[in-house]
Amino acid sequence: METKREMRNVSEEAYPMKSGDDLHSYSNNSDFQREIASSANQLVSEAIAEHLEIENLSPSTTIRVADLGCSVGPNTFFAVQNILEAIQLKYCQKSQGLLNSQIPEFQVFFNDHSSNDFNTLFLSLPPADRRYHAAGVPGSFYSRLFPTHSLHIVHVSFAIHWLSWLPKEVVDRTSPAWNKGRIHYSRASDEVVEAYSGQWAEDMTLFLQARAQEIADGGLMILIFPARPDETPHSQVSINVSLNVLEACLIDMAKKGIVSQEKVDLFNVPMYYMSPQELGDAVERNGCFSIEKMGILHHPTSSHYQSLTSSRDKAQVIASHFRAVMEGLIKAHFGDEILDQLFDSFSRKLEDEISVLDSAKTLNYCTVLKRKTMI
Repeated sequence: METKREMRNVSEEAYPMKSGDDLHSYSNNSDFQREIASSANQLVSEAIAEHLEIENLSPSTTIRVADLGCSVGPNTFFAVQNILEAIQLKYCQKSQGLLNSQIPEFQVFFNDHSSNDFNTLFLSLPPADRRYHAAGVPGSFYSRLFPTHSLHIVHVSFAIHWLSWLPKEVVDRTSPAWNKGRIHYSRASDEVVEAYSGQWAEDMTLFLQARAQEIADGGLMILIFPARPDETPHSQVSINVSLNVLEACLIDMAKKGIVSQEKVDLFNVPMYYMSPQELGDAVERNGCFSIEKMGILHHPTSSHYQSLTSSRDKAQVIASHFRAVMEGLIKAHFGDEILDQLFDSFSRKLEDEISVLDSAKTLNYCTVLKRKTMI
């Protein structure tokens, strides 16, 4: 059956994180994502020990790992290192006294859109004595990226909530789902929510189809993602609360004539925070994977955010993280002239919402899928 994307013949949009290594870069404003991903290390290591099938692999087999949506900065390298250490341990336990030189070679693929700052990424690549060969793979993970059954482990962290593109209905004035005056779905009409959830479901169908072809039988896929707890209203998700604040800032700027109201009406953030049930349903529909583990990643005691005592300081940290993620998207739509003013306003408005944000209900999950052996 043709998908909407095949019928429309339109390529995916790209939303790269803030490049470089400056004050507002993703490299310097992604410690929250790093801490959450690090809290999954034990679950990931256990999943590899218990479920990765290596029995039928010859000693000459190169173990191939891919990190999809790797972005820039050190987070991807930390995740890869944990995965490789767990694989090495599994091999050593399989054969006591195995010589270090007999552990298979590793090849790691770092994937993101072609507009990602791969230069910064590879400038920060670990030293030459690392235990893997590295390669960059540009392209959208909502399509095929690798040869058939060529991968043993796929890792995706803080990426599958990004839609491949914005549902066209939400910016169509003739559509019941036109999201006039809003930049997101959390407080919007049912038609808008359905447009977002439908786009996510279509994207996830394509994502799982592509990975089912690329991952070898018995291989694993590790998904780390923020999610809306089952039965929780979209308006009570902490990230959506923050987006509502950003929306208010843009509306204020439109009232002051800094940006046009039409520009605001046509701007929507292409993110959707699924529930675990929605992900489970997508995996079941695909039929090529089994869910081996799904765990809630408890929010670590951040060395930075949790140590802050004032609402102002907390708001500034959140605003900096948002800017690192959203700057490219906002710049493409509104231009770069508004960035400083917008995020200064965003930080000030967040101060009044800190207690709401701290009590909101976003959870972060780690789900491990195993590629079924298909007869």
